[in-house]
Amino acid sequence: MKFIKKFLLIIIVVAALLLLACLFSVKEGQAALVLRLGKIVRAPSGEVIVMHPGLHFRIPVINKVRKFDVRLQTLDAQSSRVLTKEQKYVLVDYYVKWRIADLPLYYTRTGGFTDRTETLLQQKVNDALRAAFGKRTITDVVSGERGNVMTILKQRADASAKGLGVEVIDVRIKRIDLPEEVSASVFDRMRVEREQAATRHRSDGKAQAERVRAKADATVTVTIAEAKAKAAKIKAAGDGKAARIYADAYNKDANFYELYQSLKAYQDVFRNKHDVLLLKPDSQFFKYFNSAGK
Repeated sequence: MKFIKKFLLIIIVVAALLLLACLFSVKEGQAALVLRLGKIVRAPSGEVIVMHPGLHFRIPVINKVRKFDVRLQTLDAQSSRVLTKEQKYVLVDYYVKWRIADLPLYYTRTGGFTDRTETLLQQKVNDALRAAFGKRTITDVVSGERGNVMTILKQRADASAKGLGVEVIDVRIKRIDLPEEVSASVFDRMRVEREQAATRHRSDGKAQAERVRAKADATVTVTIAEAKAKAAKIKAAGDGKAARIYADAYNKDANFYELYQSLKAYQDVFRNKHDVLLLKPDSQFFKYFNSAGK
């Protein structure tokens, strides 16, 4: 009786161990492939069986399970030496966000090894970098078209990575730097270009200032000329009116007008007691003095 109990206990333990060996679990964020003698197990329809998170069954010994992380992965690439349109080398640091899109293809092409996948992916991104930078200057890739370059890199890397069963989510350039041997020459050239631009702007500013100054001078000259012409016209009109007034006064009393004008002339000439005027005694200037005693 005891022997039967021990035998049943052994059978139960062996069955439990076999059951545990037949069961396996796939965690959240993972996917698994079942391999039979090194080959991927397929359904009767020929479709590859991909195990998703949960508890699954397998045949022990014959079947092996390979689990893969299908979450978003990050490839932080080392500095790549890339040639620009100006035939200048630059060092580019970038990172790539990727994940497994086609698990059977990924396993077939890379063996399911992350290191091998990232090596192949870095080669593809480097090829896209050389193609994109080779059409652009250093200024373009540093500032002007940096966003466009990253978009192109993402598209090209994603297209070429599909053959690995991988989807490229994003490519971002972290840093673009110049090698030490070309930094000095590039900085000198950029400094010369900036100085030339500054000189050109100063020259344009001076030319514009001269045009504004010339226009202002012309406006002042025209305004003064118009004012003088208007003043001359007003003065001529005033002189004409004064002449008419003088003529009317003369016509009313010619003798008094002559006397008035003579007295005014005496006042204008003899303003200072030291003034001396040499004239003949019978001069018309003193005719009113000569006739005073008569």
